[in-house]
Amino acid sequence: EEKSVIIFARALVFPPLSHILRWKDIFPGFNKIGVISVLAALIPLVLFGLASKGDPLVAPTGLKNLAEQIVEFIQKNVIEQTMGHDGLPWTPFLLSLFMFVFLTNITGIIPTFQMPANARLAAPLFLAVIVWITFIVVGIKHQGIKYFTSLLWPPGIPTGMKPLVGLIEIVSTVVLRPFSLAVRLLANMMAGHILLFTFALMIDTMLHSVPWLKALSFLPFLMLVFVTAFEVLVAFLQAYIFSMLTAVYIGSSAHPEH
Repeated sequence: EEKSVIIFARALVFPPLSHILRWKDIFPGFNKIGVISVLAALIPLVLFGLASKGDPLVAPTGLKNLAEQIVEFIQKNVIEQTMGHDGLPWTPFLLSLFMFVFLTNITGIIPTFQMPANARLAAPLFLAVIVWITFIVVGIKHQGIKYFTSLLWPPGIPTGMKPLVGLIEIVSTVVLRPFSLAVRLLANMMAGHILLFTFALMIDTMLHSVPWLKALSFLPFLMLVFVTAFEVLVAFLQAYIFSMLTAVYIGSSAHPEH
């Protein structure tokens, strides 16, 4: 029995992290991550394009009903909770952001893809930079140059504390906001992908091992099923959190008093 455990341990060789997260180029500079990102951009266009057709006075069904439910979710649970009714014009932007993040997350459990695009830094960082540029531009549009002074020194800060508070605010807004947005999404999706790969590898190794280990292969299989179901929830929650934080940042730039 001890010998079989040693054999199993030797057989269970975890590949380098680069083998799990890197994919061969389909053509130079474009791999599976690129395919997922393109599809995540196109699918919402097709979905909402098809849903917009037909008589608006007829009760929605099928794709139209699904599209309306998604829009209503973003408006009620993201925009109105953070920006209020005045934030409804931001629906297209936040809806697009939510859909893109969700679709680039959910591919981690879809056969053939089996890889969340956000488990690589490029996509989360690109999205975080877009959000950062957006709330900075919104702040300048609504407050002018005063946006930067209100950003550095919130009302009521004593003069002697302004250098320290200004430094903290610069770091937290200019560096930590986009960094935390990107890393939170990256870390969650990468962790889930590695867990799924680990349990799948354990199942394969046990099925090709000694009989008693074959009989126990259902244990990592159950864990694989559980983690797969959990990843569906994580894919949704990370898209929701990303959209929610974006709405908070935009709302605070447009209305600093809130």
